[in-house]
Amino acid sequence: MAFAVHFAASMLACYLTAQVLAASTWTWRAPRVAIVCWQAVGLAVGLSAMGLPMALGLAAYDLPTGSALLALAADLGHGTLPAGVGAVHLGLVGVGFGIGAVLLTTTVRSVQATVRAQRRHRDLLTLVARRDPTVPGALVLDHPSAAAYCLPGVRPRVVVSAGTLDLLDRAELAAVLTHERAHAQERHDLVLLPFTALRRALPWFRWVRDAHERVALLVEMRADDKARELHAEAPLAGALRRFAACGDRITPAGALGMGDTDLDVRVQRLMVADRPPRVIGATALAVAATLVALPVSLFLS
Repeated sequence: MAFAVHFAASMLACYLTAQVLAASTWTWRAPRVAIVCWQAVGLAVGLSAMGLPMALGLAAYDLPTGSALLALAADLGHGTLPAGVGAVHLGLVGVGFGIGAVLLTTTVRSVQATVRAQRRHRDLLTLVARRDPTVPGALVLDHPSAAAYCLPGVRPRVVVSAGTLDLLDRAELAAVLTHERAHAQERHDLVLLPFTALRRALPWFRWVRDAHERVALLVEMRADDKARELHAEAPLAGALRRFAACGDRITPAGALGMGDTDLDVRVQRLMVADRPPRVIGATALAVAATLVALPVSLFLS
C-alpha cells in the first residue's frame, strides 16, 4: 500500500506543480526551462496514472511496482497466486496496463494524424506554392490572408502568404522567418506531441488541457527568443502587433503558426529583457527531476 501512496503523492505533486507553473510569470522569461518542467510533469502524470492501480493490485507483494510485476508474472507462470491477490487485484493491474495502452495508442494516433495532415499539406504546397527571391528559404502562397507558419518534419517547410508580404516590412519579415525556422530546428512539434496525446487520453482533467495551452505558448516564446537573438525586439514585436490587428489569419493542421497564440502577451514579454535568477531555473529543474524520478524508480526497482 505504501507504493500506491507514493504514486498518489506523485500525482498530487504533479497537479500542484502544474498549478504553480501555470500561475508563474518567470516561465515567460525562461521558456526552455519551463518546457522541460512541463515535460517532466506530463511524463510523471502518465507513469503515476499507470502505477497507482497497479500498486493497489500488487499491494500483497509488498514490493516496488516493477519487482511486484515480475513476481506476479512468475506466479502466474507457475499457476499460483499469493494470499490476498484475487480477481479484483488482477483487475487493478489490468487497469494500469490499460491506461498505459491508452496513452501509447493515443500518442501513436496523434503522430499518425499529424503526419497525414503534414503530408497532405506538403503535397498541396508542391502544387500551389512558389519560390520568391525576396523570401529566401521559404515558400509563398498567393493568398490575401496573413499566414506565416512552419510545416515541421524531416523536410520542414517555412511558408508565408502574399498577404503577409504586404503586411510586414523587410525587418519584420526577416524576424518572422527566423521565428519559424526555430520551430523547425528545435522540433517544437515533437515538444507539443505528448501534451496533445495526454489531452486526448485524459480529457476530463482540465489542468491537462491547460498544460497543452501553456506549452504551446512557451514554444512560441522560445521561437521568439531565437528570433530576437538575430534581430532586435522591435521588428518582431511589430510583426506580432500587425498579426494581432489582422483578424484574418490562417494556419493549417499539423503546422506551427506565427500568429496563433496570445500575441499581446508575447509582445509585452519582448519589451522585458531581464532573465529570472539562476536559482529559480535550477530549483525548477530539480523539482522536475524529482517528479520523474519517483514513479520511474518504483517501476525500475
